[in-house]
Formats: sequence, C-alpha cells, structure tokens
Amino acid sequence: MQEFLISAKTDLQNARQEWLNALARERRLSALTVEAYERDTRQFLQFITGHCGGPPGLSDIADLRPADLRAFLAFRRSAGAGARSLGRGLAGIRSFLRFLERRGLANAAGAAALRAPKQPKSLPKPLTSADARRAVSSEGQLAEEPWIAARNAAVLTLLYGSGLRISEALGLSGAELASDGETTLRVTGKGGKIRVVPVLPVALKAVAEYRRLCPFHLPAGGPLFRGARGGALQPAIIQREMKKMRAALNLPDTATPHALRHSFATHLLGRGGDLRAIQELLGHASLSTTQIYTAVDTARLLEIYDAAHPRA
Repeated sequence: MQEFLISAKTDLQNARQEWLNALARERRLSALTVEAYERDTRQFLQFITGHCGGPPGLSDIADLRPADLRAFLAFRRSAGAGARSLGRGLAGIRSFLRFLERRGLANAAGAAALRAPKQPKSLPKPLTSADARRAVSSEGQLAEEPWIAARNAAVLTLLYGSGLRISEALGLSGAELASDGETTLRVTGKGGKIRVVPVLPVALKAVAEYRRLCPFHLPAGGPLFRGARGGALQPAIIQREMKKMRAALNLPDTATPHALRHSFATHLLGRGGDLRAIQELLGHASLSTTQIYTAVDTARLLEIYDAAHPRA
C-alpha cells in the first residue's frame, strides 16, 4: 500500500496501521476496499487535526461524539462528496473504532449511534443483447494492434459471458483457460470467496485467439492479460477502450465494462434464469443484492409494454 503522511500521533498511527493490516489479512477484504478505507480514515484524521487544534492521539478519539462525526460528514459533503462516499467513509471510521474498542482503546458508541447518509436508489444499467454482443465482438474492437484488439475482446467476453468483475478477469493467471476443453472457471471474488462460473465456447475461442497473438510469454504464475509493455493489464485501459467504443459503435453512455456484468445477470433473468443461481454466479453474499435485477427486468418489460401496446 502506498505510504501517505498521516495527521496523527504515533500511537494512533500505529493502531490504524494494525487495523488496515487486519482488514487485509484476517477479514480478507479486497485491496481496493482496504485502499478506500485507508483514504477515508486519513481524511478523517486530517479533519480531526483541525477540529482539535493539532494531530490527534488515541486519547483524542477515545470518546468521539456523534457531533464530531456529523461535523466531519458535513465537511466532506461541502467538498462535494456524495452519499455513497459519505456512507463508505462512515463505515470505515466505525470499523476502525470497533477495532480500537475491542482493545480497550476507544468507545465506538458515538459512531454506532450516528445514522448513515441515505443512499440513492440506482438500478443497474445493462446493455441490450445486441449492444452487448457488438461490444464484445472482435470486429467491434478499435485497437490497431491485432493482439491488443484480441485481448480486449477476450476480457469483455468474459465479463459478459461469465459475469466476472473486471478485477476478477484481470486477476486470472496464465494457467487458466489454457485448454480448449474447459467449461468452468474458478474465480476468486470479493473477500477471497471462490466461486465456479461457466465459460462459453465463444469465450474460450476469444482467449485462445489472444494467446495466439500475444507477443509476451504467459507463464502459469503470471497474469493472463498483459498491457502493451508486457505488465499486468490495468482496469483503466479496458475502461478507456470501452469509452472509445461507445462513440464508434453508437453505444449508450451507460456502456461500461461493469455494465457487461449487469447485462449478464439481466439477460439470464430475462430468459428464465433462477435468482439463486444468478446470485451464485455473480458471487453476491446476499440474495437482496441480486434481487435488484428483478426490478431492472420489470422496468424493461414495462418499457416494452408502453412502446408496443396500442392502448398504452
């Protein structure tokens, strides 16, 4: 993890680092989640420095009041933070304070009593079946280098064909999807949870074509998908390529790599897929997270009804 200067006394800095290490090792949170919690608590400690008139120590945050936390949330809101960012920031602070409380170093009651900002309700925005197929096709890729175009097609096909998160697809090793006969893939998702997802023949074909054209050696222990210089492929590259395709293929602004995962779930549900099975395929810990796709499917049916029914 990248090092940053923290506005806190040594005892508080050390305790915070222990907490971050525990998140990664014991709770097995993803690197991105730990990074977000690091950033949120760093911002909080910087705020508390000004609030208290100097770098805080453990004694300064041992009995934080709800008013202190509300002041921090108001400060972040005035800087442009949205409800989701504020909610995640409060969750990180609560987690840190509970960690300290278990060690007898703080009281987490003030943070627990504070109500989290109300989160906006937003539905996933899947692509149509036709748009999804165009986005993942080899013909739709815009990269001039044939191997890079094949790489992009392979990654996007896995997102749509197997419902992978982009981090899961880019986390695959050179040992995976190396055989023509493979029909499933073991994926390590959030929290280190392993699930098995199907791999369509078209996805195997796309990966095989990428392997054939890739100029770099792909050892079993290294990353499967490579950047232009041979290093591990970064999500921002795929996101940038998808942005180019939106303009070239006249795709909607909501066409993102993650929208392909949404499309995977929505199209399965629309074809009669079982909600529990879709939950397993997506790697959702709770069925309530998957149920949001039923709202998407219903909304789409109503759109079709309104457009097609002569008396609508």
